[in-house]
Amino acid sequence: QVQLVESGGGLVQVGGSLRLSCTTSVGSFRFHPMAWYRQAPGKQRELVATITPGESTNYVDSVKGRFTISRDNAKKTVYLQMNSLKPEDTAVYYCNSPSAVFRWGQGTQVTVSS
Repeated sequence: QVQLVESGGGLVQVGGSLRLSCTTSVGSFRFHPMAWYRQAPGKQRELVATITPGESTNYVDSVKGRFTISRDNAKKTVYLQMNSLKPEDTAVYYCNSPSAVFRWGQGTQVTVSS
């Protein structure tokens, strides 16, 4: 069964940066589009960023210009570089495919303090 393991979260001040990683066991990873999601307390899970096998990217408006999604097919890993963090970015961050076909991992907590 495919495993998704997110890491890299933590507590950061407003304006700070974090780099999240998601290591997968997807057998044909290089052919899969991947995505980062987040879920803030009391809110629904939100799609934040996507990356295609050809490395085209897309972002929700609230993170455009601040977050960058990337992938390393050899390592079967997808990354999310988060800069200029805001309190509203506080959430548990998850990776999956854009259609969420894989079993969810445990996520990684990101807390932005003001």
